[in-house]
Amino acid sequence: MRLFLIVFFVVYGGLHLYAFSKVRAAAVLNVFGAAALALFMLVMTAAPVIIRVSENHGYETFARIMAHVGYTWMGVLFLFCSVSAAIDLYRLVIHAEELIMRKNLSLLIPSARVALVVPLSLSLLIALYGYFEAKDIRAERLVITTPKLPPGVEKLTIVQISDVHLGLVVREERLKKILALVKEADPDIFVSTGDLVDGQLARLNGLAEMIGAVTPRYGKFAILGNHEYYAGLDQAIAFTERAGFTLLRGEAAAGVITVAGVDDSAGKAFSGYRPVSESGLLAGLPRDRFTLFLKHRPVLDKESRGLFDLQLSGHVHKGQIFPFSILTYLYYPVHSGYSPLPGGSRLYVSRGSGTWGPPIRFLAPPEVTIIELVSGSGTERGKKGAVPP
Repeated sequence: MRLFLIVFFVVYGGLHLYAFSKVRAAAVLNVFGAAALALFMLVMTAAPVIIRVSENHGYETFARIMAHVGYTWMGVLFLFCSVSAAIDLYRLVIHAEELIMRKNLSLLIPSARVALVVPLSLSLLIALYGYFEAKDIRAERLVITTPKLPPGVEKLTIVQISDVHLGLVVREERLKKILALVKEADPDIFVSTGDLVDGQLARLNGLAEMIGAVTPRYGKFAILGNHEYYAGLDQAIAFTERAGFTLLRGEAAAGVITVAGVDDSAGKAFSGYRPVSESGLLAGLPRDRFTLFLKHRPVLDKESRGLFDLQLSGHVHKGQIFPFSILTYLYYPVHSGYSPLPGGSRLYVSRGSGTWGPPIRFLAPPEVTIIELVSGSGTERGKKGAVPP
């Protein structure tokens, strides 16, 4: 955790320095303006710490305002630096062509002011669009034919939410939209694949009760994501259970299907983590009954393949803001959607139902996932499609 924070602030501070250098190169601010911008950037760099400390000491209103400002700025800064980096790469290519062709191509190189105005304009426009995309929660449908449903059960509907991040930014309004899609799907089983909460849960009054109003026929199951540990394990568990979920921590629940779940690996750095052998847990489950495996990160244990029928994961948000999704794809080859696996197993990775940090999504809309298990032959027929809102 300490290493993560060090890396985060080094990278985040570096983005601020890069953006500041672009402003200075464009010479659009005098000394006092540059000093004011530098002070603002210092405060924004420290904003995650300021937010957490304020929240811990009960200054919730200030923390919420700071969260909206600080995290929105984080999204805008990332977009600005991404577009600026693309322009810098273009300028580098032009300079290389000048050297190779021995020609003056300076007319093709944007000025420092243009190199500031274009990324700033684009980042603000994309952030505005992304703010509304983050509110456009979509239902995604996955249909799987399986011979492993009990006699008399022709279809079973499972609804997955993931990465809701209830806290200072994601509140009642967003949760109502998520739960409206959940209730419309009329689930037989309702699952949360981690990061349901984010922040000081003692002040999330009434949100657990809103989730608790969803009462599927065959139960509600949840696992711990990394943010449950960051928010405080005891209160995260209390919130999840108050919402009506059965928390699976290296264990399985038998019913119309078998549902198994494990803690997120981030818990290794915290007390209260329950280590478990995934393959050992899954190998002991009946193979004639459909096994649903809940695991926060879309990381696959080679020894577990073939021991479960469907793994539901989240965590990645499909990068949340493009082009960050390029990095998440490199680290998690399946960072969104459905993928068949060797041994007859399957993996589905949710884009997440809420947002972490910036209340912005770009080319990664939030989702509620509806999985329909249909009784039939063992032929693989997984299908994915959008459900109109």
